[in-house]
Amino acid sequence: MAGSIFGKHFCISTWGESHGKAIGVVVDGCPAGLAITEEDIQQYLNRRKPGQSRYTTSRTEADQVEILSGVFEGMTTGTPISLMVRNTSQRSGDYSEIASCYRPGHADYTFDEKYGFRDYRGGGRSSGRETIGRVAAGAIAAKLLKELGIHLCAYASAIGPVEIDRERFSEEVIWENAFFMPDARAAEQAAAYLHECMKEQDSSGGIIECVVRGLPAGLGEPCFDKLDANLAKAILSIGAVKGFEIGDGFGAAKAKGSKNNDAFVCREQKVSKKTNHAGGTLGGISDGSHLVFRAAIKPTPSISALQHTVNKKGENIEVSIRGRHDPVIVPRAVVVVESMAALVLADALLEGMGAKMEYLQKIWER
Repeated sequence: MAGSIFGKHFCISTWGESHGKAIGVVVDGCPAGLAITEEDIQQYLNRRKPGQSRYTTSRTEADQVEILSGVFEGMTTGTPISLMVRNTSQRSGDYSEIASCYRPGHADYTFDEKYGFRDYRGGGRSSGRETIGRVAAGAIAAKLLKELGIHLCAYASAIGPVEIDRERFSEEVIWENAFFMPDARAAEQAAAYLHECMKEQDSSGGIIECVVRGLPAGLGEPCFDKLDANLAKAILSIGAVKGFEIGDGFGAAKAKGSKNNDAFVCREQKVSKKTNHAGGTLGGISDGSHLVFRAAIKPTPSISALQHTVNKKGENIEVSIRGRHDPVIVPRAVVVVESMAALVLADALLEGMGAKMEYLQKIWER
C-alpha cells in the first residue's frame, strides 16, 4: 500500500492493522547520539492509549512499546529505529455484523472501491489505532527538538460547542482533566455536554490547538514545501481531522490588511513581530514567532444510534455500531497532532542544514 511513508530526511514508515498481531513504525534519518529510551516513547503512547476515562473506548490495551533496532545503550545509532506495539485486546467478533455493509463516516466504502477488499475488523489501516506508529515516532522527533530548545504543547481548545476562555488559560490544567483542556471550567462544561451526547447514543467532535515555542526563523521552503503546507498535509493525514488553520486562519478572510499584517519591531537587536496573526510563518518559512495552528476533529463516526446505510448487495438498511468506541476522539488525538507537528519540524530542521554555505561550514570545517 502506497502512502504509508512520511518525511524526506526524518522519514517514518508505519505498519500494521488494529486487529493484527502488532502495529508499529520504522524511523529513518534520526541522527546518531540522541538519548532515547522506551520510557521516553511510552510517555507519549500513554497519552493516546484507550481506557483512561469514561470518555474513551473501554478497549484496555497496554500499548507497550518495544525498540527493536537503531538504539544502543540508550543512544540512537543513526540507523533505522524500529518500534513495535503488540495488540493484546482485539475483539474482532464485535465487527462481524458490519462485515457486509458500509458504516457511515468510515472508510469502508472507499476502501472497497479502491482495493476490492477491506479488513472490516476495526477498519484495518484506516483505524485510529494506526496512529500508534505516528506517536511513537513523534516522541523521538519531539526529543530531538527539545535538545534544540524547541517545545510543543497541544491541547483541546473546544469540545463540541464548548470553547476555552483565553482569560482562564493555564498550561498546568491541561494535565488535570480528561479532555486535555487548559481551562478547568470549560472541561467541566465539556463533560456535561458529552454526558448528554452519550445518553443520546451520539458523539462529539472538537478542536485541537498546538503551540510551538523556540522555533528559529528560516525553516521551510518558499514553494511546494512551505512549512505551513507540510504541517497541513501532516495534520490532515490524521483520519479524524477535517480542517486545518494556522494563525488567524479562516478569521483572516474577514480582516483588513491593516489589522492582519504583523508589524515588525527590533528588540534587543533582534527582529520580531508585535503580533502573530500569521501564526509563526511568512511565505511558508518560520519567522521566529510561536508557531500556532489548529485542527478540526470530526465526531466519532461509530455510534450506537440507528443510522441509514447500504450493504454490498446494494440494499438500503439500518445499522447500529456495536463494540468499544470513543464518544469523542479529541482527547486521544491531542498527542497525535503534537506528534505529527514534531515530525514535520524535525524534517524541516534537517532539510534546512543545507540552506546556507555557513551551515555546511559549521558542520564540516575541522
